Amino acid sequence: MEHLRLKGKRAVVTAAGQGIGRATALAMAAQGATVYACDRDEALLAALPASATLIPTQLDVRNEAHIRRVAQDTGGVDVLFNGVGEVHVGSILECDAAAFARLIDINVTSMYSMIRALLPGMIERGGGSIVNMSSVQSSVKGFPNRFAYGTTKAAVIGLSKSVAADYAKAKVRCNAICPSAVDSPSMRSRIAAMPDPAAALVMFSERQPLGRMGQPDEIAQLAVYLASDESAFMTGTAVVIDGGAVM
Repeated sequence: MEHLRLKGKRAVVTAAGQGIGRATALAMAAQGATVYACDRDEALLAALPASATLIPTQLDVRNEAHIRRVAQDTGGVDVLFNGVGEVHVGSILECDAAAFARLIDINVTSMYSMIRALLPGMIERGGGSIVNMSSVQSSVKGFPNRFAYGTTKAAVIGLSKSVAADYAKAKVRCNAICPSAVDSPSMRSRIAAMPDPAAALVMFSERQPLGRMGQPDEIAQLAVYLASDESAFMTGTAVVIDGGAVM
């Protein structure tokens, strides 16, 4: 009989409508978890495959009332995957205060809010796993023209380590995933908007010594591992999955 790595676990996955979040929601459900697949875009949620263990849930992670509702409706979870994020292109001189505040709100405050809401339920259930999406463009390495993005993704690593340190004794683990370029819908839309999309695709692919971008399913498999009891001795870690980009 097949061993389901997340059997009996309850998970909340944000940004589940597409890309890494969608792949993670599907992978966790396939491994036996009951997954609350959260996204603000109801059309993307409607496109998720029908499944008894995949529960489409409309959620704007910048809306505290939405977050409180999800925390109440789930009744306590074992896994939280924070996948919401946005990229800003430009240096510090090309990032005004409004753009900087926006990225902090989306990339960092959303995770703060989700963890604050769902952590008490995890503690009551005897522990859990929080998985936060960061990036190699962070405290791992500085990249040109990614000032706000790199700053906020570095903050995600610090947030993850702080939560891990504070709640280890409560058996709540918190780790961050740090990918390089991933071939997601958001990446494809950024490439399409560039002056020479074909050249941009080559550039993003060749950043990795393996010669290609990562696939959402590959990141999702790491998320499943970090959510599962297989990684029970891992917490406070920023796990790099980058095709060799920063080795």
